[in-house]
Amino acid sequence: MKEVRTLYVDHGEEGVRLDRWFKRRWPHLNHIQIQKLTRSGQIRVDGARAKPDTRLSAGSQVRVPPLPDAPPPREKGQIDPREAAYARSLVIYEDEEVLALNKPAGLAVQGGTKTSKHVDRLLSAWGEGTQRPKLVHRLDRDTSGVLVLGKTPVAAAKLGLAFAKRKARKVYWAIVAGFPKPGEGVIDLPLIKKGVGDREMVVPAEPGEERAEAAETEFVTVTRAGPRAAWMALWPHTGRTHQLRAHMLAMGHPILGDPKYNTELSRELSGGLKLQLHARRLVLPHPSRGMLALEAPISPELEAGFARFGFDVHEADPDPFAGRKGR
Repeated sequence: MKEVRTLYVDHGEEGVRLDRWFKRRWPHLNHIQIQKLTRSGQIRVDGARAKPDTRLSAGSQVRVPPLPDAPPPREKGQIDPREAAYARSLVIYEDEEVLALNKPAGLAVQGGTKTSKHVDRLLSAWGEGTQRPKLVHRLDRDTSGVLVLGKTPVAAAKLGLAFAKRKARKVYWAIVAGFPKPGEGVIDLPLIKKGVGDREMVVPAEPGEERAEAAETEFVTVTRAGPRAAWMALWPHTGRTHQLRAHMLAMGHPILGDPKYNTELSRELSGGLKLQLHARRLVLPHPSRGMLALEAPISPELEAGFARFGFDVHEADPDPFAGRKGR
């Protein structure tokens, strides 16, 4: 609106504050803008200066100065520049076909009923339609680390196939309670979702139990902090929900900071730590050339665990499973 207008207060608006009267008509105006317009005398009531909290009377004349235009309505799913910058700050690798992010702990990969901020929404930073990167695998909300996406439909299909055919080697770092013996091996333990108390959990399945899913995890102990805790590298050969968390609990060495899969000892050792699980490294075929080796710097949450137990990131072999056949 570029011209000065005079509007009259309706009978139904008797006693309404001036600033609220403006907000009803021009909701894009904020309190600071209205305050500046009243302080400078551009907004007047019955010819006199007024304050934002002035109560209006029916029939009063309100001088309305030129107002800034309302911004165009944001398209569904569109994100603002700050969110786009945040999304791009997570990038650890990008080319014309592949995008890899270091997903922070606490950020969901996809939205839900009560989840409005998630990776899938942030992908609008790269555009919509065919320009929008496609998710090809998942990480739990509280797990940080490498998340890879396809930037074209063909690339996404090829990356997804690499996961489906177990051609992707995923290396997670975790701090667990106690000192696992043996220090390396393979856990082959089917899992099943069940109601446990008032929550749904993934638990070991009984032999022959319907709905059970095969689950296999290879593990290597990197180092330990005496008998209290161990830093482990985990390679899930299958991709079941909460697989690593459930398998480590079944071994008697739950991941520290886990609010769901824990024991009295692990809760005591955690002492305020967040989930100590990080997708450190991902090696898989590039959609069109060679192999990709992606690595995510450890999260602040895992850094806190390393500091507590005296672990040093440089102690680990970059790929402790190199040379192993896997399953």
